[in-house]
Amino acid sequence: MTQTTEATAAGRTPHKPRRTRIHRAWFVAAVAFVTILGAAAFRSLPGLLIDPLHQEFGWSRGTIAAAVSINLALYGLTAPFAAALMDRFGIRRVVAAALTVIAIGSGLTVWMTAAWQLLLCWGLLVGLGTGSMALAFAATVTNRWFTERRGLVTGILTAASASGQLIFLPVLALMVDAGHWRAGAVTVALTALAVVPFVWLLLRDHPADVGLKPYGAKEFVPKPDPVPGAARRAVTVLFKAARTGPFWLLAGTFAICGASTNGLIQTHFIPAAHDEHMPIPAAASLLAVIGVFDVVGTIASGWFTDRYEPRRLLAVYYALRGISLLFLPILLAPSVHPPMIFFIVFYGLDWVATVPPTVALCREQYGDDSAIVFGWVLASHQVGAALVAFIGGVVRDVSGSYDMVWYASGALCAAAALMALVIRRRPVTPAAEPAAVGQSLPT
Repeated sequence: MTQTTEATAAGRTPHKPRRTRIHRAWFVAAVAFVTILGAAAFRSLPGLLIDPLHQEFGWSRGTIAAAVSINLALYGLTAPFAAALMDRFGIRRVVAAALTVIAIGSGLTVWMTAAWQLLLCWGLLVGLGTGSMALAFAATVTNRWFTERRGLVTGILTAASASGQLIFLPVLALMVDAGHWRAGAVTVALTALAVVPFVWLLLRDHPADVGLKPYGAKEFVPKPDPVPGAARRAVTVLFKAARTGPFWLLAGTFAICGASTNGLIQTHFIPAAHDEHMPIPAAASLLAVIGVFDVVGTIASGWFTDRYEPRRLLAVYYALRGISLLFLPILLAPSVHPPMIFFIVFYGLDWVATVPPTVALCREQYGDDSAIVFGWVLASHQVGAALVAFIGGVVRDVSGSYDMVWYASGALCAAAALMALVIRRRPVTPAAEPAAVGQSLPT
């Protein structure tokens, strides 16, 4: 006899189980959003520092861009190891430590006097810290806490970085334009530290920690045992994935994604606009507007990824991005005009819209290892970004213009669109579906 039946037979009002209106997974996603939002402050600063550091210390743009390149490369190369460390030590510990390293690296830059110190602080320390806060963190949270709405949640967490850019970039630009770039570095450090208590007190590693099923799951999922040998596992997963064709296609397309966003626009748009006599705050405000529409575009992309074929979405995103880059050289001017605003809105919608379908394809192809595989795919994203960040600075030093870089990046985006279309689908069988796919992906 059930508890409800027994209570009715005894003449008592049956006790109705208490229902939680909002699943705890959404609160965890909210904490992750705030965490990525706070860490995003660092991403708003490198493009603002190129001209001030060049003027104050006399360092070439290529030297300064080298520090940005190290930062971008480590941001990606650290991600798969961070994902494995999260499996070993938990999300909360890894993320709290990463934010602390970001704060230390950014704070130390205020005392630097030599270029190698920029490479050490902003390149090495901030790169390592932010690599542990990369999109692999978002993928880990999504995979553990959600069975349904994974594409939407991935889009929301990815948009957090753009939201941080929207909040911090105009403020940091005003500081830098007023000659106070050190105040901007301190702001980044304090922001990263301010997020640490939220992570430590509110973030949880797994639904089983609070006795819940993942959102949308039909059965309770026990928390897996800690996985020892984080570095060995990350490398093992890499070698396993590298024997498959889809990995190289995903890595190649995402390398072009990084080259055309973080490496190109985020690093060089402000100095390129300043070359055309546009004030730094105005150029920074345009990047902030990209952040506004990035939020819209990324969340919309997550929604589309839950409903449409991710390969076709990627092809469309890269093709449109490449076309827009071909027009950028003729749009740069001393003042903001309507065609430039159209470019900014268009580019913002497409900025990281590639992330949700890329995460979905990693999940489809590599199952339980998908977060680590995506970490390696993200590493290629940042290697591409690092190369273009450095090459862009060198091209500007040599030719006095960024035009060649814009055109080359547009051509690369066209190649990425073709690569996305040839990623093969993984056959899904009823027995393999839960482990390999984790969710149904409509054709």
